[in-house]
Amino acid sequence: MLVLIIGIIVFLGVHTLTALRETRAGIIGRIGLGAYKGVHSLLALLGFVLIVWGFSHYRAGGLIHVWSPPVWTRHLTISLMWFAFVALACVNPAPSRIRGWLRHPMLVAIKIWALAHLLANGDAGGMLLFGSFLAWAVFDRIAVKKRGDLGAPRILSFTRADAINLIVGSVAYVAMIFLHPILIGVPVILR
Repeated sequence: MLVLIIGIIVFLGVHTLTALRETRAGIIGRIGLGAYKGVHSLLALLGFVLIVWGFSHYRAGGLIHVWSPPVWTRHLTISLMWFAFVALACVNPAPSRIRGWLRHPMLVAIKIWALAHLLANGDAGGMLLFGSFLAWAVFDRIAVKKRGDLGAPRILSFTRADAINLIVGSVAYVAMIFLHPILIGVPVILR
């Protein structure tokens, strides 16, 4: 589980740095924006790879069960994930009512994804992974609000982008239902 922990620290650490504006500006001032973006991207990729590798290694070694989620939490997770995929589709910069309502759609998607998976996973590794991402997304939303970033503007009526976001999010959601057993190794729908 050490690799998973290191991956989470690296991935979320580099993303937390973007919220620490003065520190980030100091680093950019020393090494330049291009170098900062390059190092940020490499560290984020390294963290992601370590998370995937660490979590798969943890799962292969046997889950450390902390609690047994009731069956209904799986159904709730499946339902919540549709909202997460629609929110994720709303990162599309085109103005839309849903995007304006969410304000920061990527953070909303991460919070829903993490919470949904926390509900359905009662093992230590899952709780560490999803709990870390949920805590980070809450922290980042607070940081965004403190610096006055209102996010996407509010739109009074639905737009073509709303329809596109709903369709793209729904298609991605259905695709992930079928890809989840292949990519993650856990079937979404039990037989």
